[in-house]
Amino acid sequence: MTKGRLEALLRIDAAGESGRIAEFIRMCARQLKRDGAVVGLSGGIDSAVSVALCVKALGREKVLGLILPERESNPVSADYARRHAERLGITWELLDITPVLDAFGTYSRRDQVIQSLCPGYGPGCRIKLSLPPNLLERDAYNVFTLTIVRGNEVVIRTRLDKAHLNAIVAATDTKQRTRMMHLYYCAERQNYLVCGTTNRTELLQGFFVKYGDGGVDIEPLAHLYKHQVYQLADVLHVPDEIISRLPSPDTFSLAVSDEEFYFRMPYRILDPLLHAWERKLEAREAADSLGLTEEQVLRAFRDFNGKHRSTEHLRTLPPSLEGTLVEEQR
Repeated sequence: MTKGRLEALLRIDAAGESGRIAEFIRMCARQLKRDGAVVGLSGGIDSAVSVALCVKALGREKVLGLILPERESNPVSADYARRHAERLGITWELLDITPVLDAFGTYSRRDQVIQSLCPGYGPGCRIKLSLPPNLLERDAYNVFTLTIVRGNEVVIRTRLDKAHLNAIVAATDTKQRTRMMHLYYCAERQNYLVCGTTNRTELLQGFFVKYGDGGVDIEPLAHLYKHQVYQLADVLHVPDEIISRLPSPDTFSLAVSDEEFYFRMPYRILDPLLHAWERKLEAREAADSLGLTEEQVLRAFRDFNGKHRSTEHLRTLPPSLEGTLVEEQR
């Protein structure tokens, strides 16, 4: 495979694909007997493309955009989401989910764990989680680091053991699950379906929350890598401010990118590598195409395998006794 061939395989007929996806959305609405669609708008590229596709499929009068910030969200996120909704001419609502999260104890439960690691953690501090950087350059386990910043000063940067990580993630994931609760309330109120925003890159590597952003009625982007979502954004006239924005989970009070938090490499490298891994290409062939070393490709493939296996439960229905018996009979 010649250099650049693998990247070329990710190029799509974006105009044609947008029409194909729009027909898929219309078909799903008919089959589910729904009158429209609700999309959670994050101010990011995936939700911007998803809502534009829903408008193309169903018409702007049958699409509701729901903006669901909380007190640790980047204020730019809601602003970008609102402006995009207004450009599309759809109905939109902004619901601050902070009171619900406060009532559940999302912040207090998480903060209690952090304070056990850093007694000085408190008001004025911001946090983020991240994985070791530069996956292609050196081997490192996927061990998360907690960073706490007060003002512009790093208070502490410490690796998390499994117990502390699980406790922080369990609290943090209630943000996505609370958003999904609101989306389904609004969808059922209007007999709409809930349209997801997860792309193939995220799906394959488990970068979503089960029964959170992964709990939807349809996933129109799940067959497209992130690189291909950007191609759709161009033909759907998604605003430049959203297209150029650094992808981020927007979950923590301190800014962290998707690369820093989870993938450990930029999407421009990740997507072609993930495509090669999914096609089961030899490491040497992928390396030749992407201008990487075979060692770098093998390092990436090991990481992909590990994340795919450990998140398999996110992509499947819950096990049942009947399902298990059917599999055994096969």
